[in-house]
Amino acid sequence: MSVLSKLKVFATKPHTCSYQEEKEATTLFIDPATEVDKIAYRDLTEIGFRRSGTHYYRPHCQSCSDCIPARIPVKEFKPTRRQRRIENKNKDLTIHSVTSIAGREYYELYAKYIEARHENGDMYPPTPDQYQQFLGQETNFSQFTEFRYEGKLLAVSVRDEIAGSYSAIYTFFDPDYSSRSLGSYAILWLASEAKRQQLDFVYLGYWIRSCRKMSYKIYYRPIELLLNNRWQTLI
Repeated sequence: MSVLSKLKVFATKPHTCSYQEEKEATTLFIDPATEVDKIAYRDLTEIGFRRSGTHYYRPHCQSCSDCIPARIPVKEFKPTRRQRRIENKNKDLTIHSVTSIAGREYYELYAKYIEARHENGDMYPPTPDQYQQFLGQETNFSQFTEFRYEGKLLAVSVRDEIAGSYSAIYTFFDPDYSSRSLGSYAILWLASEAKRQQLDFVYLGYWIRSCRKMSYKIYYRPIELLLNNRWQTLI
């Protein structure tokens, strides 16, 4: 039985797409009053749902199927030469898990990142309330990792641990350190950590061929894409 048959699901009215402004989007979302447990979350993720704050959603557009769920099978994943250089470049970082990213230091880094990298996105302009609703709320699944250089906060990775896998929720970083490729490094670190924990996948959200900001996801190989309701591997 499909997990969706057990949950109350709603659909939004058509609205401007966050990724392709010339298109309209419709989104399915799980009733916010529903308590989603780890097994239901795993099943939802398997069919392309994502979490944003306390909402679980999936694109459901009538005339477009460009948003393709992507995941890294970490046991088979092998970094490219360029990705190994990124790992080596960031060997001097100190990495810690933290229980919360609700403090001022984290918000200021987030705001700096959004203002520099996503000034045309739906998260601009950043506000403390928007940050708290999107990333700062602790859930039963959320885990936070900070990356520092000589004590300075350079990046934060937010992930969910679901049954047997990680879901990469969001990474934000200091745009002044772009030469480090911190966004890519955070994913490489997450794939390595998932492999160390003997997990199966790192879910990356949606890959959109025509969206430059989403194009990086296809460079982690092998990668699996959810096409026609079936996960297919690209080598």
